[in-house]
Amino acid sequence: MIIDPVTLIVALITISTPVLLAALGELVVEKSGVLNLGVEGMMIMGAVCGFVVAHHSGSPTLAFIAGMAGGACLSVIFAVLTQFLMSNQVATGLALTLFGLGLAALLGVGYEGQPIPEVAKPLPEVLRTIPVIGPILLGHDLVTYLAVAAVFAIAYVLKHTRIGLIIRAVGESHDAAHALGYKVIRIRFAAIVFGGAMAGLGGAFLSIVYVENWVQGMTAGAGWIALALVVFAGWKSGRVLFGAWLFGGIAALQLRLQAAEVSVPVALLDASPYIVTIIVLVIMSSDRAKTAINAPAALGKTFHATG
Repeated sequence: MIIDPVTLIVALITISTPVLLAALGELVVEKSGVLNLGVEGMMIMGAVCGFVVAHHSGSPTLAFIAGMAGGACLSVIFAVLTQFLMSNQVATGLALTLFGLGLAALLGVGYEGQPIPEVAKPLPEVLRTIPVIGPILLGHDLVTYLAVAAVFAIAYVLKHTRIGLIIRAVGESHDAAHALGYKVIRIRFAAIVFGGAMAGLGGAFLSIVYVENWVQGMTAGAGWIALALVVFAGWKSGRVLFGAWLFGGIAALQLRLQAAEVSVPVALLDASPYIVTIIVLVIMSSDRAKTAINAPAALGKTFHATG
């Protein structure tokens, strides 16, 4: 069986979109100096909230908004615990993932296999039928284009705007930022909620566009891969896009190798995206200086205003 490169590229773009959205949100959160390990929980909350609203309302737009709201609401819990009650960020993030997985399973009872509306393509059919260019560049849904646009928007905001400068300043030294008069907790709170909304949108995309169904535990580690992509990307949004497409390409390829009945164990093919992610992280981590250059200096540190 010959693997069609066009359909492979289309598939990798679709598969990578949820991870890309979640990773971009986590990038902003970590740039502000907060390490939120609850991405998996926020994504699954976005997936179930989006699917439930899509089923009852019949509106994909409302479903995506509900997905963002679901992820954002869960992130508010994390923000309150870590920014006001000063709980440990790592432990709270892990607890948030477990809480999100459990709550999503509860909310999703009875919704497996339920019908949802089809998400319309934003571009005309005639453009999508253009050979090669049509399916690769012009055949995606609106959220996919927004995800790619968000890569450049976040890069511009972080590098060229005042709010980006403030976020980076808080992430590098919250004490210095506080001394300059910036509201560290308020800024980090907003960044955490933004990250939750992006993760929720990624989860909603997963259940509404990619799988078109709700299945318990359907994120299957996508949140952890998003976290790894931020490190892989050296906290740069452009590299996050490359990493997400790399992951999506491997995931799409392994599905086609399974369909082609290649003589490789199915379990190994299923695990291949995660194995490659680990290998990439190990390679990146081997150059400690390279990683340390880009990591926010105050990442994971608790801020307490003393003055």
